[in-house]
Amino acid sequence: MKKSIILALMAVASLSASAQKKQTIEIPAWLSNVKLSGYGMTQYQYSGQKDAESNSFNIRMARIALEGRIAGDFYWKTQIQFNGNTSTLGSSPRMVDLFAEWQKYEYFKVKIGQFKNPFTFENPMHPIDQGFMGYSQNVSKLAGFSDRAGEHASNGRDIGLQFQGDFLKNANGRNLLHYQIGVFNGQGTNTKDVDNQKNIIGGVWVMPVSGMRIGAFGWTGSYARKGTWTDEHDASYTADIQERSGVRKLSQNRYAFSFEYKKDGWTVRSEYIHSTGKAFDKSITNFNDANAKDCNLNAKIGNKAQGVYGLVIAPLAQLPKNSRIDVKARYDMYQPNGKSNMQRTQYEAGLNFHIGKRISILTEYALINDKTLAKHNYSMADAEVCFRF
Repeated sequence: MKKSIILALMAVASLSASAQKKQTIEIPAWLSNVKLSGYGMTQYQYSGQKDAESNSFNIRMARIALEGRIAGDFYWKTQIQFNGNTSTLGSSPRMVDLFAEWQKYEYFKVKIGQFKNPFTFENPMHPIDQGFMGYSQNVSKLAGFSDRAGEHASNGRDIGLQFQGDFLKNANGRNLLHYQIGVFNGQGTNTKDVDNQKNIIGGVWVMPVSGMRIGAFGWTGSYARKGTWTDEHDASYTADIQERSGVRKLSQNRYAFSFEYKKDGWTVRSEYIHSTGKAFDKSITNFNDANAKDCNLNAKIGNKAQGVYGLVIAPLAQLPKNSRIDVKARYDMYQPNGKSNMQRTQYEAGLNFHIGKRISILTEYALINDKTLAKHNYSMADAEVCFRF
């Protein structure tokens, strides 16, 4: 009896091994290093704004990415984002990245698809590594996140073609110069061009010493909608107000100056951005938003905007097993009309706890001064638990 049981188990094991062997998927040699990764950011946030107080738990975002290489020289990536703060599924889940890049030469790489606008140092940073409760106001409003022009939330991304590279090595083999320039639709993520006019966005920075970057960026193009609007004239014009329809495009011209020093756990970064260009009166919140056809202008904020931020993240304590505590502070100022009468300023400070390489806890307190409110000052508190895989 015992012998029969042993023979039966050996037969089952043999069949199982054979089945597993048949189910194994071999990746072709020309398609290599395929990797699945992702991260999640959970959040609790309190706001003491008068007559708009709030406190809530939230799923700030979750992302899943698949990336790899093709034939050695081509890198590819696709990434999907989920949000927990949408009332409909119009903007979640959504694809945020889908691109391929030819990387044969360090000094000349070519990327095509949907990816980050090559504008500012902060825009391409990982949300967890960025370290605060959100990207700075000027980057958020002027680099394609929640853009002042009114386009849907695009996480600083667009669809286009980009060239970039590093060169001019010093005696230690470290590159001293980086450039990047691209041509984009100008409509944000997952959207075709509307006015057939492309955006040209690019930047260049020097790296004089290890850990330091000093850069300048430029952006010229337009954002457009197809819909209706009221054509208003000044007091000297005697004709009646007219209703118009068609494609209305708004020129967008922006520039930025950036500085960063990052070494030995320290990060010091500051960026100034200036924008010229009008904005639509109503922003789009998702792809099916009726506001997408509203082409009236936002006269309140006009055609100029500017902002600046400066931040420091410093190591406070080194803990066992690759863990550490950082202390941080940020000054973040944005003027949606380019003037001080609508200025919004955030004074932020907090602690970040990094538990190994996979888990981070971000905490901070912010004092807000918003001159567009009757009561300018109020407090915010934010705590986030983030993980990666």
